[in-house]
Amino acid sequence: MAEAVFAIKRGNPRYSFSAEAEAILPNGTSIPAQVFELSSHGCYIDALQPLSVGLELHLSISNGLSSCELPAKVIYLHSGYGFALYGMGIAFGEMTSEQRSEIEAWLRELSANPSPENPT
Repeated sequence: MAEAVFAIKRGNPRYSFSAEAEAILPNGTSIPAQVFELSSHGCYIDALQPLSVGLELHLSISNGLSSCELPAKVIYLHSGYGFALYGMGIAFGEMTSEQRSEIEAWLRELSANPSPENPT
């Protein structure tokens, strides 16, 4: 029997995005990470240490000269498939106007520069 292929419908477009990040845990521990996708409501990160689904944290994202730290929550986790990396879906928490402005500025830039990963 052939596998059915389903299109993923998202409420907010995701864009390929490469930025350094730190997941700052409630106890103050900082976990280095890399952001690979960005949307207005969350992102996808890779890290060497898995974070528990449901964990609330602060995520600090640095993209060149600009950076943003905002509240976030882990919503799913993928194992590293033998590569010692863990992929995690992160939902942003309630943002201040400054945090929202920074995320929106990054998204405007990504949507203005189409690529194979970010079609218009």
